[in-house]
Amino acid sequence: MEETTAHIDFIAASYAAAVIVIGALIAWVTLDYRGQRRMLAELEAQGITRRSEPAHGAPAIERVKEQAKEQA
Repeated sequence: MEETTAHIDFIAASYAAAVIVIGALIAWVTLDYRGQRRMLAELEAQGITRRSEPAHGAPAIERVKEQAKEQA
């Protein structure tokens, strides 16, 4: 039984370190996401739009469908 618990401190510390690192990564990604959304909202408020956004507001798939109908 003593052999089984000989390294329990190392195992517990390893799990604790992994939980801390994963928690820090989740917090970092969450904060970065919020910051990016805020920055994007500020740019859009200034009138700057995304290149991926269609000019006339229709979703991209709808534009492709309309173009296919026009060509047919």
